[in-house]
Amino acid sequence: MKAAVMWEREQPLAIEEVQIDAPGPGEVLVRTVASGVCHSDLHVIEGGLPMPPPTILGHEPAGVVEAVGEGVSDFAPGDHVIGCISAWCGRCEFCLVGRPSICANMASFQRPPDATPRLSKDGTPIPQFANLSSFAERMLTPDRSLVKIRDDMPLDRAALIGCGVTTGLGAALNTARVPAGSSVAVIGCGGVGLAALQGCRIAGASRILAVDAQAWKLELAQKLGASDGVDASDGDAAGKVLELTGGGVDFAFECIGLEKTVQQAATMIKRGGTAVLVGVVPVGTFVGLHAADITLQEKRIVGSMMGSNRFRLDMPKYVDFYLDGRLKLDEMISARLGLDEVNTALDELRRGSAARSVVIFEE
Repeated sequence: MKAAVMWEREQPLAIEEVQIDAPGPGEVLVRTVASGVCHSDLHVIEGGLPMPPPTILGHEPAGVVEAVGEGVSDFAPGDHVIGCISAWCGRCEFCLVGRPSICANMASFQRPPDATPRLSKDGTPIPQFANLSSFAERMLTPDRSLVKIRDDMPLDRAALIGCGVTTGLGAALNTARVPAGSSVAVIGCGGVGLAALQGCRIAGASRILAVDAQAWKLELAQKLGASDGVDASDGDAAGKVLELTGGGVDFAFECIGLEKTVQQAATMIKRGGTAVLVGVVPVGTFVGLHAADITLQEKRIVGSMMGSNRFRLDMPKYVDFYLDGRLKLDEMISARLGLDEVNTALDELRRGSAARSVVIFEE
Protein backbone atom coordinates (compact mmCIF):
# COMPACT_ATOMS: atom_id res chain seq x y z
CA MET A 1 0.00 0.00 0.00
CA LYS A 2 1.00 3.65 -0.38
CA ALA A 3 1.96 5.56 2.77
CA ALA A 4 3.74 8.75 3.85
CA VAL A 5 6.81 7.70 5.87
CA MET A 6 8.84 9.88 8.23
CA TRP A 7 12.40 8.58 7.82
CA GLU A 8 14.01 11.62 9.47
CA ARG A 9 12.83 14.51 11.60
CA GLU A 10 12.66 17.96 10.03
CA GLN A 11 12.41 16.39 6.57
CA PRO A 12 9.45 16.00 4.18
CA LEU A 13 7.49 12.76 4.46
CA ALA A 14 8.33 10.25 1.73
CA ILE A 15 5.52 8.62 -0.26
CA GLU A 16 6.45 4.93 -0.31
CA GLU A 17 5.06 1.50 -1.03
CA VAL A 18 5.01 -0.32 2.32
CA GLN A 19 3.76 -3.70 3.48
CA ILE A 20 0.87 -4.19 5.91
CA ASP A 21 0.22 -7.50 7.68
CA ALA A 22 -3.06 -9.39 8.04
CA PRO A 23 -5.05 -8.69 11.22
CA GLY A 24 -4.07 -10.76 14.23
CA PRO A 25 -6.07 -11.38 17.41
CA GLY A 26 -7.88 -8.23 18.52
CA GLU A 27 -6.92 -6.30 15.38
CA VAL A 28 -8.90 -4.68 12.57
CA LEU A 29 -7.84 -3.88 9.01
CA VAL A 30 -9.37 -0.59 7.85
CA ARG A 31 -9.38 1.02 4.40
CA THR A 32 -8.56 4.64 5.09
CA VAL A 33 -11.00 7.04 3.41
CA ALA A 34 -9.88 10.31 4.99
CA SER A 35 -7.36 11.57 7.54
CA GLY A 36 -7.11 15.02 9.03
CA VAL A 37 -3.69 16.65 9.26
CA CYS A 38 -3.17 17.61 12.90
CA HIS A 39 -0.59 19.80 14.59
CA SER A 40 0.52 16.81 16.66
CA ASP A 41 1.83 15.22 13.46
CA LEU A 42 3.93 18.34 12.96
CA HIS A 43 5.10 18.19 16.58
CA VAL A 44 6.53 14.72 15.91
CA ILE A 45 8.33 15.89 12.76
CA GLU A 46 9.81 18.85 14.62
CA GLY A 47 10.75 16.83 17.71
CA GLY A 48 8.26 18.30 20.17
CA LEU A 49 6.72 14.86 20.74
CA PRO A 50 9.13 11.97 21.40
CA MET A 51 8.34 9.56 18.56
CA PRO A 52 11.56 8.53 16.81
CA PRO A 53 11.70 7.77 13.09
CA PRO A 54 10.91 5.80 11.11
CA THR A 55 7.15 5.97 11.48
CA ILE A 56 4.01 6.64 9.48
CA LEU A 57 2.19 9.62 10.94
CA GLY A 58 -1.52 10.45 10.87
CA HIS A 59 -3.96 9.90 13.73
CA GLU A 60 -7.26 11.58 12.75
CA PRO A 61 -8.86 8.99 10.44
CA ALA A 62 -12.15 7.61 9.24
CA GLY A 63 -12.55 4.59 7.03
CA VAL A 64 -14.25 1.28 6.27
CA VAL A 65 -13.49 -2.07 7.89
CA GLU A 66 -12.05 -4.62 5.47
CA ALA A 67 -11.21 -7.54 7.79
CA VAL A 68 -11.10 -8.45 11.47
CA GLY A 69 -8.83 -10.71 13.49
CA GLU A 70 -9.61 -13.48 15.92
CA GLY A 71 -11.73 -12.44 18.88
CA VAL A 72 -13.03 -9.20 17.35
CA SER A 73 -16.79 -9.00 17.82
CA ASP A 74 -17.50 -5.26 17.77
CA PHE A 75 -16.73 -4.78 14.06
CA ALA A 76 -17.45 -6.48 10.76
CA PRO A 77 -16.35 -5.83 7.15
CA GLY A 78 -18.21 -2.84 5.73
CA ASP A 79 -18.57 -0.97 9.02
CA HIS A 80 -17.80 2.74 8.92
CA VAL A 81 -15.40 3.67 11.69
CA ILE A 82 -13.44 6.51 13.25
CA GLY A 83 -9.98 5.86 14.70
CA CYS A 84 -8.78 7.47 17.93
CA ILE A 85 -5.45 7.59 19.76
CA SER A 86 -7.27 6.95 23.06
CA ALA A 87 -7.17 3.17 22.96
CA TRP A 88 -8.28 1.78 26.31
CA CYS A 89 -7.22 -1.42 28.02
CA GLY A 90 -10.29 -1.68 30.27
CA ARG A 91 -8.18 -3.04 33.15
CA CYS A 92 -6.02 -0.23 34.57
CA GLU A 93 -7.23 2.02 37.39
CA PHE A 94 -7.98 4.91 35.03
CA CYS A 95 -10.14 2.84 32.69
CA LEU A 96 -11.94 1.29 35.66
CA VAL A 97 -12.87 4.68 37.13
CA GLY A 98 -14.18 5.95 33.78
CA ARG A 99 -11.15 7.91 32.53
CA PRO A 100 -10.01 5.83 29.54
CA SER A 101 -8.43 8.83 27.79
CA ILE A 102 -5.50 8.53 30.23
CA CYS A 103 -5.25 4.72 30.10
CA ALA A 104 -1.95 3.65 31.69
CA ASN A 105 -1.57 0.40 29.76
CA MET A 106 -0.89 1.48 26.19
CA ALA A 107 1.89 -1.09 25.85
CA SER A 108 -0.76 -3.81 25.86
CA PHE A 109 -1.75 -2.85 22.31
CA GLN A 110 1.63 -3.74 20.81
CA ARG A 111 2.29 -7.06 19.12
CA PRO A 112 4.64 -9.46 20.95
CA PRO A 113 8.34 -8.89 20.19
CA ASP A 114 8.58 -12.15 18.24
CA ALA A 115 5.54 -11.39 16.04
CA THR A 116 5.72 -10.02 12.52
CA PRO A 117 5.37 -6.21 12.44
CA ARG A 118 2.10 -4.62 11.46
CA LEU A 119 3.92 -2.30 9.05
CA SER A 120 7.21 -2.76 7.23
CA LYS A 121 9.25 -1.62 4.24
CA ASP A 122 11.21 -4.37 2.47
CA GLY A 123 11.59 -6.29 5.72
CA THR A 124 12.35 -3.27 7.93
CA PRO A 125 9.68 -2.75 10.63
CA ILE A 126 7.99 0.66 10.69
CA PRO A 127 6.55 1.47 14.13
CA GLN A 128 3.03 2.88 14.19
CA PHE A 129 2.14 6.31 15.45
CA ALA A 130 -0.63 6.22 18.08
CA ASN A 131 -1.64 2.68 17.00
CA LEU A 132 -3.06 4.20 13.81
CA SER A 133 -0.62 5.63 11.21
CA SER A 134 -3.41 6.97 9.03
CA PHE A 135 -1.28 8.67 6.36
CA ALA A 136 -1.62 5.37 4.52
CA GLU A 137 -4.17 3.66 2.32
CA ARG A 138 -4.90 1.12 5.06
CA MET A 139 -4.57 0.89 8.84
CA LEU A 140 -4.04 -2.21 10.97
CA THR A 141 -5.12 -1.22 14.43
CA PRO A 142 -6.29 -2.63 17.77
CA ASP A 143 -10.06 -2.91 17.86
CA ARG A 144 -10.09 -0.66 20.94
CA SER A 145 -8.78 2.20 18.81
CA LEU A 146 -11.97 2.27 16.75
CA VAL A 147 -15.64 3.18 17.09
CA LYS A 148 -18.42 2.29 14.67
CA ILE A 149 -20.50 5.20 13.36
CA ARG A 150 -23.66 5.56 11.30
CA ASP A 151 -23.31 5.06 7.56
CA ASP A 152 -24.89 8.40 6.60
CA MET A 153 -22.04 10.41 8.13
CA PRO A 154 -19.64 11.72 5.42
CA LEU A 155 -16.27 10.18 6.21
CA ASP A 156 -14.19 13.23 5.29
CA ARG A 157 -15.99 15.16 8.02
CA ALA A 158 -16.05 12.18 10.39
CA ALA A 159 -12.25 12.13 10.26
CA LEU A 160 -12.08 15.50 12.06
CA ILE A 161 -13.89 13.93 15.00
CA GLY A 162 -11.03 11.44 15.40
CA CYS A 163 -8.79 13.97 17.15
CA GLY A 164 -9.26 17.72 16.80
CA VAL A 165 -13.00 17.91 17.30
CA THR A 166 -13.04 15.39 20.13
CA THR A 167 -10.15 17.22 21.80
CA GLY A 168 -11.75 20.67 21.59
CA LEU A 169 -15.38 19.74 22.06
CA GLY A 170 -14.51 17.42 24.93
CA ALA A 171 -12.40 20.07 26.67
CA ALA A 172 -15.55 22.18 26.96
CA LEU A 173 -18.15 19.46 27.55
CA ASN A 174 -16.18 16.86 29.52
CA THR A 175 -13.12 18.47 31.14
CA ALA A 176 -14.49 21.91 32.02
CA ARG A 177 -18.18 21.04 31.88
CA VAL A 178 -18.89 24.65 30.97
CA PRO A 179 -22.17 25.74 32.62
CA ALA A 180 -24.77 27.62 30.63
CA GLY A 181 -24.28 31.38 30.91
CA SER A 182 -20.50 31.20 31.38
CA SER A 183 -17.99 33.51 29.77
CA VAL A 184 -15.08 31.87 27.97
CA ALA A 185 -11.98 32.70 25.97
CA VAL A 186 -10.49 30.32 23.39
CA ILE A 187 -6.82 30.98 22.60
CA GLY A 188 -5.92 29.70 19.15
CA CYS A 189 -8.51 29.23 16.42
CA GLY A 190 -7.12 26.26 14.53
CA GLY A 191 -9.01 23.00 14.34
CA VAL A 192 -8.92 22.27 18.09
CA GLY A 193 -9.77 25.83 19.12
CA LEU A 194 -12.68 26.05 16.69
CA ALA A 195 -14.03 22.81 18.14
CA ALA A 196 -13.59 24.09 21.70
CA LEU A 197 -15.55 27.26 21.00
CA GLN A 198 -18.30 25.18 19.40
CA GLY A 199 -18.38 23.03 22.52
CA CYS A 200 -18.81 26.19 24.58
CA ARG A 201 -21.61 27.34 22.28
CA ILE A 202 -23.35 23.96 22.50
CA ALA A 203 -23.01 24.09 26.31
CA GLY A 204 -24.76 27.48 26.36
CA ALA A 205 -21.89 29.87 27.12
CA SER A 206 -23.18 33.43 27.04
CA ARG A 207 -20.00 35.05 25.75
CA ILE A 208 -17.23 33.40 23.74
CA LEU A 209 -14.08 35.39 23.00
CA ALA A 210 -11.94 33.97 20.19
CA VAL A 211 -8.26 34.93 20.49
CA ASP A 212 -5.88 34.65 17.54
CA ALA A 213 -3.27 36.66 15.67
CA GLN A 214 -4.79 36.05 12.22
CA ALA A 215 -7.83 37.99 11.08
CA TRP A 216 -9.23 35.22 8.87
CA LYS A 217 -9.28 32.81 11.80
CA LEU A 218 -11.14 35.31 13.96
CA GLU A 219 -13.67 35.80 11.18
CA LEU A 220 -14.18 32.03 10.90
CA ALA A 221 -14.46 31.71 14.67
CA GLN A 222 -17.29 34.24 14.73
CA LYS A 223 -19.11 32.29 12.03
CA LEU A 224 -18.88 29.20 14.25
CA GLY A 225 -20.18 30.85 17.39
CA ALA A 226 -17.70 33.30 18.90
CA SER A 227 -19.29 36.52 20.13
CA ASP A 228 -16.05 38.52 20.04
CA GLY A 229 -12.76 38.34 18.15
CA VAL A 230 -9.61 39.40 19.99
CA ASP A 231 -6.59 40.28 17.87
CA ALA A 232 -3.50 38.84 19.57
CA SER A 233 -1.00 40.09 16.99
CA ASP A 234 0.41 42.78 19.33
CA GLY A 235 0.99 40.30 22.17
CA ASP A 236 -1.42 41.83 24.69
CA ALA A 237 -4.28 39.36 24.28
CA ALA A 238 -4.76 38.90 28.03
CA GLY A 239 -5.07 42.65 28.60
CA LYS A 240 -7.69 42.94 25.86
CA VAL A 241 -9.75 40.07 27.30
CA LEU A 242 -9.61 41.60 30.79
CA GLU A 243 -10.73 44.95 29.39
CA LEU A 244 -13.56 43.51 27.28
CA THR A 245 -14.94 41.42 30.14
CA GLY A 246 -14.33 43.82 33.02
CA GLY A 247 -12.08 41.44 34.93
CA GLY A 248 -11.72 38.16 33.08
CA VAL A 249 -13.62 35.10 31.92
CA ASP A 250 -14.88 32.05 33.77
CA PHE A 251 -12.94 29.67 31.50
CA ALA A 252 -9.94 30.11 29.21
CA PHE A 253 -9.03 27.32 26.80
CA GLU A 254 -5.39 27.29 25.65
CA CYS A 255 -5.43 25.49 22.30
CA ILE A 256 -1.96 26.21 20.88
CA GLY A 257 0.64 24.74 23.23
CA LEU A 258 3.05 27.63 23.86
CA GLU A 259 4.53 28.89 27.12
CA LYS A 260 3.28 32.42 26.41
CA THR A 261 -0.30 31.40 25.67
CA VAL A 262 -0.49 29.15 28.75
CA GLN A 263 0.51 32.19 30.81
CA GLN A 264 -2.09 34.30 29.01
CA ALA A 265 -4.80 31.76 29.80
CA ALA A 266 -3.98 31.92 33.51
CA THR A 267 -4.10 35.73 33.38
CA MET A 268 -7.39 35.94 31.44
CA ILE A 269 -9.52 34.11 33.98
CA LYS A 270 -11.35 35.91 36.76
CA ARG A 271 -11.30 35.02 40.44
CA GLY A 272 -12.38 31.40 40.79
CA GLY A 273 -11.92 30.86 37.05
CA THR A 274 -10.42 27.87 35.27
CA ALA A 275 -7.67 27.75 32.66
CA VAL A 276 -7.91 24.56 30.59
CA LEU A 277 -4.67 23.48 28.90
CA VAL A 278 -5.59 21.74 25.66
CA GLY A 279 -2.67 22.43 23.32
CA VAL A 280 0.40 20.20 23.55
CA VAL A 281 3.34 22.16 24.95
CA PRO A 282 6.57 20.55 23.70
CA VAL A 283 7.77 17.82 26.07
CA GLY A 284 10.32 19.19 28.53
CA THR A 285 9.05 22.78 28.42
CA PHE A 286 8.45 24.43 31.80
CA VAL A 287 5.94 27.26 32.16
CA GLY A 288 6.27 29.93 34.84
CA LEU A 289 3.06 31.08 36.54
CA HIS A 290 2.34 33.53 39.37
CA ALA A 291 1.50 30.99 42.07
CA ALA A 292 0.27 33.57 44.58
CA ASP A 293 -2.21 34.91 42.02
CA ILE A 294 -3.56 31.39 41.51
CA THR A 295 -3.76 30.69 45.24
CA LEU A 296 -5.20 33.97 46.47
CA GLN A 297 -7.81 34.16 43.70
CA GLU A 298 -8.61 30.42 43.76
CA LYS A 299 -7.87 30.05 40.07
CA ARG A 300 -7.60 26.53 38.69
CA ILE A 301 -5.26 25.15 36.03
CA VAL A 302 -6.41 21.83 34.56
CA GLY A 303 -5.16 19.64 31.76
CA SER A 304 -7.36 18.09 29.11
CA MET A 305 -6.04 15.00 27.32
CA MET A 306 -7.98 14.40 24.11
CA GLY A 307 -11.03 16.11 25.56
CA SER A 308 -11.26 13.71 28.55
CA ASN A 309 -13.03 11.43 26.11
CA ARG A 310 -14.81 8.14 26.35
CA PHE A 311 -14.70 8.02 22.61
CA ARG A 312 -17.03 5.10 21.98
CA LEU A 313 -19.72 7.14 23.72
CA ASP A 314 -18.64 10.63 22.66
CA MET A 315 -17.89 10.23 18.96
CA PRO A 316 -21.29 8.83 17.91
CA LYS A 317 -22.83 11.73 19.85
CA TYR A 318 -20.64 14.23 18.02
CA VAL A 319 -21.70 12.65 14.71
CA ASP A 320 -25.31 13.27 15.75
CA PHE A 321 -24.39 16.87 16.63
CA TYR A 322 -23.10 17.36 13.09
CA LEU A 323 -26.06 15.74 11.38
CA ASP A 324 -28.61 17.70 13.42
CA GLY A 325 -26.79 20.98 12.74
CA ARG A 326 -25.33 21.77 16.17
CA LEU A 327 -21.73 21.02 15.20
CA LYS A 328 -20.29 22.71 12.11
CA LEU A 329 -17.53 20.75 10.39
CA ASP A 330 -17.73 21.74 6.72
CA GLU A 331 -16.56 25.25 7.55
CA MET A 332 -13.50 23.91 9.38
CA ILE A 333 -12.07 22.12 6.34
CA SER A 334 -9.64 24.42 4.55
CA ALA A 335 -8.55 21.94 1.87
CA ARG A 336 -9.01 18.36 0.69
CA LEU A 337 -5.74 16.93 -0.64
CA GLY A 338 -4.33 13.67 -1.95
CA LEU A 339 -1.72 11.72 0.01
CA ASP A 340 1.03 12.99 -2.28
CA GLU A 341 0.18 16.53 -1.09
CA VAL A 342 0.51 15.79 2.63
CA ASN A 343 3.72 17.83 2.90
CA THR A 344 1.82 20.81 1.49
CA ALA A 345 -0.74 20.40 4.26
CA LEU A 346 2.03 20.27 6.88
CA ASP A 347 3.59 23.43 5.46
CA GLU A 348 0.23 25.17 5.76
CA LEU A 349 0.13 24.17 9.43
CA ARG A 350 3.57 25.72 9.93
CA ARG A 351 2.37 28.97 8.36
CA GLY A 352 -0.94 28.94 10.18
CA SER A 353 -2.78 29.27 6.87
CA ALA A 354 -5.24 26.37 7.31
CA ALA A 355 -7.83 25.50 9.94
CA ARG A 356 -7.86 21.80 9.01
CA SER A 357 -6.65 20.04 5.88
CA VAL A 358 -7.95 16.55 5.11
CA VAL A 359 -6.11 13.91 3.11
CA ILE A 360 -8.61 12.08 0.93
CA PHE A 361 -7.88 8.57 -0.35
CA GLU A 362 -9.42 7.15 -3.48
CA GLU A 363 -12.45 4.94 -2.88
